[in-house]
Amino acid sequence: MLTIVAFVLGLGVLIGIHEYGHYRMAVYRGVRVLRFSIGFGKPLLRWTSRSGQTEYVLAAIPLGGYVKMLDEREAPVPDSERHLAFNTQPLLSRALIVGAGPAANLLLAICLYAGVSWIGVQEPRAILATPQVGSLAQSAGLRGGELVLSLSVNDGDADDVESFEHLRWLLMQAALKQRDVLLTVADPENALVKREVSLAVGSLRPAEADAELMNKIGILRPWTDTAIGEVLPDGAAAAAGVRQGDVVLKVDGADVPDGHDLRQRIRQSVTQKGEGVAQQWLIERQGKKLPVTVTPRPEQLNGVWVGRVGAFIGHPPETVLIRKGPLDGLSAAVAKTWDVSILSLNMMVKMVLGEASLKNLTGPLTIADYAGKSASIGLTAYLSFLALISVSLGVLNLLPLPVLDGGHLMYYLWEGVTGRPISELWQDRFQRGGIVILMAMMSIALFNDVTRLMG
Repeated sequence: MLTIVAFVLGLGVLIGIHEYGHYRMAVYRGVRVLRFSIGFGKPLLRWTSRSGQTEYVLAAIPLGGYVKMLDEREAPVPDSERHLAFNTQPLLSRALIVGAGPAANLLLAICLYAGVSWIGVQEPRAILATPQVGSLAQSAGLRGGELVLSLSVNDGDADDVESFEHLRWLLMQAALKQRDVLLTVADPENALVKREVSLAVGSLRPAEADAELMNKIGILRPWTDTAIGEVLPDGAAAAAGVRQGDVVLKVDGADVPDGHDLRQRIRQSVTQKGEGVAQQWLIERQGKKLPVTVTPRPEQLNGVWVGRVGAFIGHPPETVLIRKGPLDGLSAAVAKTWDVSILSLNMMVKMVLGEASLKNLTGPLTIADYAGKSASIGLTAYLSFLALISVSLGVLNLLPLPVLDGGHLMYYLWEGVTGRPISELWQDRFQRGGIVILMAMMSIALFNDVTRLMG
C-alpha cells in the first residue's frame, strides 16, 4: 500500500508541476487555456475556473497530463479571440510556453534538494570498508578503515567529502568524465595523520553508471565492525553456537578487518555445485576468545550460489548529519540539480550512441518500487527520490523528439533560423516517427522493469 501511495502521490506532483509550468506561462503570455489535466482517461474530478474559461481535470490514469490551449489548428477560433490562440503568438511566447514545463521540473528539483539540505539527513561517514579484490582502490594501497577528507579531480581544487554517499557521487562523476582523482585520507581516530591516494578512475572508460563501475573502483560500502547482530534461530550461525554480540576476529586464520570483508568471506564459502564449505571462526565473547566452526548454507542469488549464515553482520555504520543553511543549501541544490541533469543527459546520449546499455532505461514499475522503498526510509529519502525523478523528467522532455517538448523547441529553432515554420506535412512525419521511438523506449523500459523485479 505504501508503494502505491508513494508512487501515485509522487507522480501526480511531478506531472502536475510540469503541466502547471506550461499553464502559468501560457496565462502569463496571454493564451487562453481550455483544459488543465493531470492524468489521462476517465475524469475522476472535474471543476471550472471562476471565469469559466478553464476546465481542471484529475483523470484515472496518472501516467501523464496535458494543457489544452485555444488553437486554430485544433478547432475554429472566432476572429475576436484569435489573439488568445496559441498558434497566433510570437515565436518567443510559444517557445517560452513549451519550455516552461521542463523548467518547472528542474525548479522543483532545486526546491526538493534544498529542502533536504535544510532539513538535514543522516548519512554514513566517509570511512572506507575493505576494497574489492583487484580494484583500483586496492591497487592504490587502500586497505579499509581510512577516513576520506577530500577529493580533487585532475589536480584541481579539492572538494571536502561530507559523507560516504557524497564520496561515491564524486567518484562516479569523475569516472564518467574519465578523470583521475586524488583522495586525502586519514586515520578516523586521528585526522591529523593524513596521506594522499591517487585513483586512476579516468582509465576505466565506463559505459554506464552502475554497480559494475563502482566494483572496478572498489569503494562500495562504508566501514562497519564485525560484531554479530540478531541471530536467526534456524540459521547456520545459530547452529554453530554463535550469539548476538560476538565479535569475529579471524576466519580460517586470517584477520577480519571489517563487516564487509566478513560478509564477502561468507558469501564465497560455497562450491560451484552449491555445497557449503566449513569455516573456522575465532570470536570474542565477553572478553574471551573462542573458536567455532561455521558452515554457511548455500542459497542461489541471480543464478549464482552464495553462502548465508542467518545473522546480521556488523552494527550500522557511523553517521554524520549533513545540514546546510539557507544560502548554502540553495546553492548546493542548484549545483546538484545541474550535476544530475548533465549526468542524465550524458547517459541518454551514450545510450543513443550505443556506448551505454539500454538496461539503464527504467519505467513505472521500477519507479514505483523505489518510491515505496524511499518512502519507507523517511521523508528526506523520499524527497531526494522525487528530486531525482523530477530532473529526469525535465531532461527527458527536453530531448529533441517530436512528441516531446524538446521536439517542439526544435521546430521553433528552425522557424527562428529560416523565418518560416516547418510544414504540416513534415510535422506529421516527425510526430509519427517520434511516437514510434517513444513507444520503443517505453517497451524497453517496461521489459527492464519486469526483468529487474523478477530477477
